[in-house]
Amino acid sequence: MKNYRISEILYWVIAVVSIYEVFMRWNTNQEKAILFAGFALLSIFMALFRRHYRKKFDKRSNTSK
Repeated sequence: MKNYRISEILYWVIAVVSIYEVFMRWNTNQEKAILFAGFALLSIFMALFRRHYRKKFDKRSNTSK
């Protein structure tokens, strides 16, 4: 498993933990819940971004062989 794949998985883990925190903190502290929601959206974006470029890189390296 390459580093690109590991970092992609870590972004998904961060997103899941952040979403959990949003649900746990929504009724008590909405400011922190909104902050965690932002982290979740950012980490989902980063995971999809990394996935896009990983696939692009894999496609390019497989065609050059």
